[in-house]
Amino acid sequence: MADTSGSAEHTTKPAGPNERHSGPAPRKSSWKYIGPGIVVAATGVGAGDLVATLIAGSNFGYTLLWAAVIGCLVKISLAEAAGRWHLSTGRTLFDGWASLGRWTSWFFVAYVVIWGFVYGAAAMSSSGLPLQALFPDVMDLKWWAILTGLVGLVFVWFNKYAVFEKVMTVLVGVMFVVTVYLAIRVTPNLGEAFAGLLPVLPDEKDSILNTLGLIGGVGGTITLAAYGYWVNAKGWTNTGWMKVMRLDNRVAYITTGIFVIAMLFVGAELLHSSNVAIASGDKGLIQLGDILEDEYGTATAKFFLIGFFATSFTSLIGVWHGVSLMFADFVERFRKDRAASAAQRTNPQNTTSDTTTPAPGPAPASAEEVASGAHEKSWPFRAYLLWLTFPPMILLFEGQPFRLIILYGVLGAAFLPFLALTLVWLLNSSRTPAEWRNGLLSNAMLTIAGLLFVVLCVKQIWDQPWADFF
Repeated sequence: MADTSGSAEHTTKPAGPNERHSGPAPRKSSWKYIGPGIVVAATGVGAGDLVATLIAGSNFGYTLLWAAVIGCLVKISLAEAAGRWHLSTGRTLFDGWASLGRWTSWFFVAYVVIWGFVYGAAAMSSSGLPLQALFPDVMDLKWWAILTGLVGLVFVWFNKYAVFEKVMTVLVGVMFVVTVYLAIRVTPNLGEAFAGLLPVLPDEKDSILNTLGLIGGVGGTITLAAYGYWVNAKGWTNTGWMKVMRLDNRVAYITTGIFVIAMLFVGAELLHSSNVAIASGDKGLIQLGDILEDEYGTATAKFFLIGFFATSFTSLIGVWHGVSLMFADFVERFRKDRAASAAQRTNPQNTTSDTTTPAPGPAPASAEEVASGAHEKSWPFRAYLLWLTFPPMILLFEGQPFRLIILYGVLGAAFLPFLALTLVWLLNSSRTPAEWRNGLLSNAMLTIAGLLFVVLCVKQIWDQPWADFF
């Protein structure tokens, strides 16, 4: 049996490839099972993604429509690979990362601590902005932001995955109706839109990097890694669910593609044609609301702000739930590592010539543990929820510290290359049952994704103001 721990052999192992293949009967890929894909689509498409797509449409019209489509295809391959790891091995993604060496744990800890601190403030602020615009005389933005953070905390704290998925589905429905309505309202030029499916680069400075940025920015970062955890939380824990997972994943990124293409249409027709520029970041959507009010009236602007809130709040509660699940899994693995090390120190004879008794090692983190809902009620899950909610509130009052923002940018840029390249490593090794390892297409897509994100990572690190950092 393949060693899937990356350390000494252990007595508790997941079912082997043959057992996992012969046990569960494949389920038909039915629409009635769809769920985790809706969650990952809702979480992955935040206000920042919509603004980036709007700006691309504003600057280049329909020219980069093909890049948005490729971005969805790249993310399909990443999420499918994460889901395939969870289902084919019965183990969590963090357990796979841990098998590659301790460096993965150090990277993950640094990422979730620093990233979570800054992201918490950004997510709360983004969710508060449309509420302040809808109710301008009620209270300041920072109090709206704090309110959304507290509502997200209470909601995720007291509800398990099933309720979480239902609420996310409703909010995705709101996002879908609003974005498609806006795309129709601006009357897109379908001839130019179809021409935009041809891979042509804009005749602008840094057009290649801008295009790569649009491809890489379509739909999620760490939420792609969380997809496998949501698959397990849904109750899908073995290869019998593989076809269902793949349909679910395609639905996720078709939905994401519709959001992105719709906003690119709005940017191309409403902004590009009239040569109107909007700010980057969430405030660009507030500007868009003002433009929509001037063009189509107050009702359309209010409708858009409701969609803006749904977009931001789904990203908030999605990260509150998904990344907290990953953090709980990390802590559980760490505790098992420490228990295994203590057992080895207590019984050093197990590491000698007695080959019939293998050295104790950490039991693998299993999909069944995530499916049971135990992680959602664990103290690490709730501790990370609190970390995402309360410390970031300091940034809402004090502003974002310069050095921390640089580290946040670097770690954020490094995560997707880390995810893509470690998935290539895991899914081509004996850690994965032979039947479910990467084929040529999967390897090509994951390698392209890895190289794309490495380029974007290097650019983002290069662009940081390091001279002011030291």
